[in-house]
Amino acid sequence: MNYKTLLLWLPFSSAFFSCSNTPATPPLIGTWELVSATSTEKDSTVSTFDPMHKMIKIINATHFAFLNHAVSKNDSSATRFRAGGGKYTLADSVYTENLEYFTDKAWENNKFSFVIKIEGDTLVQKGVEKVEKLGIDHIIIEKYKRVND
Repeated sequence: MNYKTLLLWLPFSSAFFSCSNTPATPPLIGTWELVSATSTEKDSTVSTFDPMHKMIKIINATHFAFLNHAVSKNDSSATRFRAGGGKYTLADSVYTENLEYFTDKAWENNKFSFVIKIEGDTLVQKGVEKVEKLGIDHIIIEKYKRVND
């Protein structure tokens, strides 16, 4: 290859090699605000969404955390605040939370698997919450909206 040909190909080769095949951030990663929630036990479905509370879920590459508190600034009771988190796994559309930390210790060290669906800025997770020692065994569906900066 002569000098002139090399000079012609140099800009193209640097553009080609500067392209990166870095994977995009998975759409699950981010901050999500709960906008609706239901619980189904046996043949009964009820809304568990409380508009007097605000809940966010924060998901990074390896961990999740959720924070839930009363909206009223006059309510300072510690019982009005809940938080938890831990590691999670994601395999296709199966998202499994390993609840390592929670304000109610009886929930800790349990795994909860959900089927998730993300469309645009909406995350829906559906799965079973089962904590035998508390007698809890129901299907939950939670809908979140992505929190934008």
